[in-house]
Amino acid sequence: MCGIVGILGTQPVADDLVDALKRLEYRGYDSAGISTVENGVLGRLRAKGKLKNLQKRLNEAPLQGHAGIGHTRWATHGAPNESNAHPHMTDKVAVVHNGIIENFKALRDKLESEGAHFESDTDTEVIVHLISEELASGRAPEQAVHGVLAQLEGAFAIAVIFGGHDDLMIGARRGSPLAIGYGEDQMYLGSDAIALAPFTDRVSYMEDGDWVILTRSSATILDEGGQEVERKITKSFASAMLVDKGNHRHFMAKEIHQQPEVIAHTLGYYVDLTKNIVKIPDFDIDFKTLPRITISACGTAYYAGLVAKYWFERYARLPVEIDVASEMRYREAPMEPGGLALFISQSGETADTLATLRYCREQKQHVAAVVNVKESTIARESDAVLPTLAGPEIGVASTKAFTCQLTVLACLAIKAGRERGHISKDEEVELVTQLVELPRHISSVLKNEHLFEKIAHGLAHKRDVLYLGRGSSYPIALEGALKLKEISYIHAEGYAAGELKHGPIALIDEDVPVVVVAPKDDLFEKTVSNMQEVAARGGQIILLTDDQEAAENFNAASSFVVPKAHSFTNPLLFAVPVQLLAYHTAVFMGTDVDQPRNLAKSVTVE
Repeated sequence: MCGIVGILGTQPVADDLVDALKRLEYRGYDSAGISTVENGVLGRLRAKGKLKNLQKRLNEAPLQGHAGIGHTRWATHGAPNESNAHPHMTDKVAVVHNGIIENFKALRDKLESEGAHFESDTDTEVIVHLISEELASGRAPEQAVHGVLAQLEGAFAIAVIFGGHDDLMIGARRGSPLAIGYGEDQMYLGSDAIALAPFTDRVSYMEDGDWVILTRSSATILDEGGQEVERKITKSFASAMLVDKGNHRHFMAKEIHQQPEVIAHTLGYYVDLTKNIVKIPDFDIDFKTLPRITISACGTAYYAGLVAKYWFERYARLPVEIDVASEMRYREAPMEPGGLALFISQSGETADTLATLRYCREQKQHVAAVVNVKESTIARESDAVLPTLAGPEIGVASTKAFTCQLTVLACLAIKAGRERGHISKDEEVELVTQLVELPRHISSVLKNEHLFEKIAHGLAHKRDVLYLGRGSSYPIALEGALKLKEISYIHAEGYAAGELKHGPIALIDEDVPVVVVAPKDDLFEKTVSNMQEVAARGGQIILLTDDQEAAENFNAASSFVVPKAHSFTNPLLFAVPVQLLAYHTAVFMGTDVDQPRNLAKSVTVE
């Protein structure tokens, strides 16, 4: 996750910008930079690597401006070097940006045809040139930014300062978070309130689609249509040592809402977004020669592995065996030497998973790990490490770590398919393009979060809930049931929809809700048949689909329609509704959402 900070101060802000960026280091980064405006002139310093490198530059050539923006960058478009580091600027404007601009290539081609000269490989630089173009046509900064925002597609947050304007900063968010800090004759922007904690405890959180015009004495917040809106100013309890909840009631809610941002940054690590092809750093395992993949994990990570099984087998024609680590470690499975053993763990310290890894190592398997903590034991004992870049996940029930795991596994499956000759270059571009669109689609789901509150009120009074899905939606049904169990303590079970007649149908009556994960894919009609069987027995169907007609015509007790996407990316997209359903049910019931009873974030003992 990139980190953004902005300060309109009363004295030089460069040192404060760097200090604020240090408090965002937990989000991860590979380069950093700041820009200030002094007497109307923009200045900039950038450095690859850690913030100490930027601080050294600043000591050698201080920036004295009283207004400025700063950024820590995870590389998305372009390599992690100084020329791609933020801020990006012309003499008229400087921009820092968090997220992905999906249509940057088309915008860049148009700008270059009009004579714009690009100095980096980033998507961010198109924002700089678009705003500069608007300013050159005579528009005021506020009009220029609003006009450019309408041209951008994707999930992002930006902060902008302008040459010739020492008392002006503009911020905007669509998907990625951005907070406003209120000081005495000073104003601030930050990706997190934690970055602003030393300066102010008065914070308001911008809502999706908001943009803000800041001066040292005012903050004018507007919606996407340019209409002025009010956002509540709250007292923040963030500190330099604590990740705070922002404007969310629970960490789990914050982490659900971070998914557009963290998925975008995970994609940035694994995808060349200038070409829409997969690039996986430091992964030298040859898929062409692999006889099979063996996946092992626990809990939610195991369900991520189940989805990956569908992907690897369909798109790479590569056999996959999967088992929960607590079983696999003891059954002494025979393994053909030279296979790939793939382990998935949020913490990288899960005891059963680590023991299974060591068994697979003894069986002469190549070992790869999908982990959220690169310094963990599982990572250290693996041949290849695939970091998820989800950032710290505080809520015990995994949300953003799960979807980042899926993002990594999706990229790995595409790589396997290409290397084994089952995916063409054009098919790779299509699948990667669909992945890149995910942050925007998930943001769309989150905008309609209120619809889940009503559904949750009905679920909260039930003792049993069934979840159904087919194909790669089956693991999402399992994950939905697990989430509901974990945080609401309602008994829930997930089933492959085709198994309904083989036993679970006996449980169905008017008191048993059935949550059906049913994207309109090749298996949709079969899933509809299962829904009709449930309806015939009085079951209350909660339909999660991407087909508006089905939602309107099928007599479901409740339904929610997600944006239409590719079947390849549907597991990631449909993960969010099942998370929201579980979360709002637990909130309505008054349980401890972030720390549910009897559970721990990392299971480091057997």
